[in-house]
Amino acid sequence: MLDLYLPIIVVIGIAFAFAIGSVVLSKLIGVKRYSELKMSPYECGVPPIGNANERFSVKFYLVAVAFIVFDVEVAFLYPWAIMFKQLGWYGAISMGIFIFVLVIGFIYDWKKGALEWE
Repeated sequence: MLDLYLPIIVVIGIAFAFAIGSVVLSKLIGVKRYSELKMSPYECGVPPIGNANERFSVKFYLVAVAFIVFDVEVAFLYPWAIMFKQLGWYGAISMGIFIFVLVIGFIYDWKKGALEWE
């Protein structure tokens, strides 16, 4: 049984050795010159302004949770659609219950005003 998985184990070992070796060699060989330009923010090219502990509206989190919920829904709908004929009525009823629960969540978000931008 081990001989079936040995090539995979070897490739994983080589990948880990390469990753760890690259980090270690860059620390040992790399030139360490610190400058103000090198230590400046690079993400958007603009220095940060204000406090990093800024408070966000609850609507932001409601929209984020709704996005995750409906993203997970799509992830469950694809396998169900592929196996639809084999699942029969059991699959149709269980997916109906699943979608019903998601619609209840959608209505809750709608009533809370998470989908309205002001």
